[in-house]
Amino acid sequence: MENLTAGYEGATVLEDVSFEVHRGEIFVILGGSGCGKSTLLKHMIGLYKPLSGRVLLAGQDMAGAEGRQRLDLLSRIGVMYQSGALFGSMTLLENVRLPLQEFTKLPAEAMDLIAQMKLTLVGLHGFEDHMPAELSGGMRKRAAIARAMALDPEILFMDELSAGLDPVTSAELDQLVLSLARNLRITFVIVTHELPSIYAIADRAVMLDKRAKGIVAEGRPRDLRDHSDNPWVRQFFHRESSESPAALPAGEQKP
Repeated sequence: MENLTAGYEGATVLEDVSFEVHRGEIFVILGGSGCGKSTLLKHMIGLYKPLSGRVLLAGQDMAGAEGRQRLDLLSRIGVMYQSGALFGSMTLLENVRLPLQEFTKLPAEAMDLIAQMKLTLVGLHGFEDHMPAELSGGMRKRAAIARAMALDPEILFMDELSAGLDPVTSAELDQLVLSLARNLRITFVIVTHELPSIYAIADRAVMLDKRAKGIVAEGRPRDLRDHSDNPWVRQFFHRESSESPAALPAGEQKP
């Protein structure tokens, strides 16, 4: 990200945001509600064009790419949306197979085999013929991860991996991410505000804050928790109320 400024309908959400994601790491974008996490993710995957600045993938500008170049760039990433975004009228196998149908010329048997392999990787062997509505929330997230991996992307983007899940299911998904990162050497960019998940998986993180319209901290999550002198960072990691004097910037303490 190079000096990214982003917004909607004249309202600026993020200003002058810059950072790098390193190959092979699990990189987390965190922050409170409304701070711009999803906005940032949508710009990173090329859904929106920046008001100014650039998003570079392997040195190539995502917003400026067109035609075949854009398709080539997009084929290097996979996306798991917050809700999973599975097609309800298709089986899990058909959902995972869809990117292969759209972007490859493989024979049908090969596409089926690859889709089965991806489902096995995420622990869903035997569920190929199930419909999304027949699965739990955690299983739907696993299926969405399998579909995101269909084209063997270099980078997986995940929006709110643990949202709406119980602690045990969330922990299992964290372990899945760690296993995929270790065994397949995929780079992960994950948007979340769930502290247990952040501590479990993140190599590095950036924290956004809506008051700053950008990054207020960058580093290892435990270092940010234990050593940051930014009151907004302390408020987030220690779950302090915004009414707490310790959570307010200097000069804003309440009487």
